[in-house]
Amino acid sequence: MEPAYYERVDAQTFVASRATQSPWDARLQHGGPPTALLARAMLAQHPRGGMRLARINAEFLGPIPIARMTVRTRIVRPGKRIEMLEGALEADGREVVSARAWRIAVQSPGSVPPAATSPDTPPPLPSEQAQRDWLQGWGYGESIEWRYATRTLAQGPKAVWTRVRIPLIAGDSLEPLDRALVVVDSANGVSGELPMDKWLFVPPSLSVAIEREPRGEWVLLDARSTLSDDGLGISTARLADEGGYLAAATQALLVERRV
Repeated sequence: MEPAYYERVDAQTFVASRATQSPWDARLQHGGPPTALLARAMLAQHPRGGMRLARINAEFLGPIPIARMTVRTRIVRPGKRIEMLEGALEADGREVVSARAWRIAVQSPGSVPPAATSPDTPPPLPSEQAQRDWLQGWGYGESIEWRYATRTLAQGPKAVWTRVRIPLIAGDSLEPLDRALVVVDSANGVSGELPMDKWLFVPPSLSVAIEREPRGEWVLLDARSTLSDDGLGISTARLADEGGYLAAATQALLVERRV
């Protein structure tokens, strides 16, 4: 197993490892690690206490090669209570991922009373499982431990607990937000309505709204996909830790038969 998803060359330059490898093409990256890398870079290069990332929207502008990458970030809209950050990843002379993120000022704990609706309870973390065959043989699939809370092996909605096994960046600790963003782009694969060996369901973007950061090593991906009969789809997911649900994600999908 690779030691990390990325190796840092300098503050703006990173080299992707095989751990980022996509199931769709062995030469390309899965969307999760680049999204997490951009979030980490935006927050690291524009630190600000008393605020938390509330939403990130990543646009996958084309194939993301497993290669040397350059990160650019800026503050688009500064603000006292709400501000927007922007980041981009460049590889082989082109921009391959862009992202915008809102962060919101936090208040002291207890400032907001309990909600009228009681929170849902996520399914419990299962005991250790053998890793499913489709998760073997490609870097990203092997970099995560997957424990399914859904018993059926058939296509359709799934709830799966995930544990990222390696750091996002070599030499850096794995942050709670890293864990969630590394796995969330897997929603479309986890909940696929058609066999992955015969069909592609590729997201051009990813939008994640985050109520709070995860705690602990495990992140639940509770995912569902819907398909139209003319080649589009939507994948949605809720994320949780053992303390409850904490985020929601949406992806539009290109759906087509593998050549």
